[in-house]
Amino acid sequence: MIDFHKLKNILSGNNSFMLTTHVNPDADAIGSEIALCELLKSLGKKVCVVNHSSTPYNLEFLDDEKVIEKYEKQKHNEIMNSVDVLIGLDFNNSDRIVSMREEFLKSIKTKIIIDHHQDNEEFVNHYFADTDYCSTGHIIYEFIKQTSIVELTYSIAYPLYAAIMTDTGSFRFERTTPEIHKIAAELLSIGVNPTEVFDKIYDQSKFSKIKLLGKALESLQLYGDKKEISYMVLNREEFNSLNALESDTDSFVNFSLSVEGVKLGILFIQLNEGFKVSLRSKGNIPVNKLAAEFGGGGHTNASGIRIFNGKMEDFIPKILFKAKEYLERN
Repeated sequence: MIDFHKLKNILSGNNSFMLTTHVNPDADAIGSEIALCELLKSLGKKVCVVNHSSTPYNLEFLDDEKVIEKYEKQKHNEIMNSVDVLIGLDFNNSDRIVSMREEFLKSIKTKIIIDHHQDNEEFVNHYFADTDYCSTGHIIYEFIKQTSIVELTYSIAYPLYAAIMTDTGSFRFERTTPEIHKIAAELLSIGVNPTEVFDKIYDQSKFSKIKLLGKALESLQLYGDKKEISYMVLNREEFNSLNALESDTDSFVNFSLSVEGVKLGILFIQLNEGFKVSLRSKGNIPVNKLAAEFGGGGHTNASGIRIFNGKMEDFIPKILFKAKEYLERN
């Protein structure tokens, strides 16, 4: 259980903050950053938001005031060591902030994490984390409701709705409870337009993203004796030929679970440096444990792996074999 009053004391008792989130941020990451930034500004605090990655184009609308900055070592290390508190949102492992990691870990400032993933790495002073929450945005919502630290305004409700909507798979994933629907209803009553949020995130894709999705679907294969595993592969050449971005692949892996009889889906993505793997499962198949065997992590049914040193083609058969073992075991 999260000690929200302790979090309130930290936010109320300090004056300056830097917020950050994981590489290739999703809507929960960006939405949580913007909501917390608005919260802190309403308290009269000084706050900056700095990320390793640029904001994906389909999420830029959440940051209409352009407060999020892309990390520049010389400029932002100075800020990182001058603010009172560093806040990491929506990640539980220090390598998820990539280029910011070294300075973040070195800093003697108070460091906190607000997150909903499993298996935290111990690298900050205070953790406000609980896997029972559907998203980091959900945690921030509950923090506001339980402490009354600020009023839940439209400028906070809007990014929180985006965070919760996307991390519940548009309210269809397992942790979509009656409580989540009540929260969504309250956010809508404040003025959030659900059609607008969904359209901007999912229905305003660049042509290159749709073409890349076609490449991913074309690569779709079934694996295992019962054909209960499906996987897709995207190579660097396909990104380059379409001028597509890594962030374009967000949610692609979900298509692998749409095949009849498939219980575990995998997407392999070749990067400029190494590769990443997105894992999804149905039921009680713990893909977070599968991911952990290769240095990754996440949730029971949604996890990821990022490998910087190694060839994707060498790891694909290894990961598929392990996936088969987890499927048979569960």
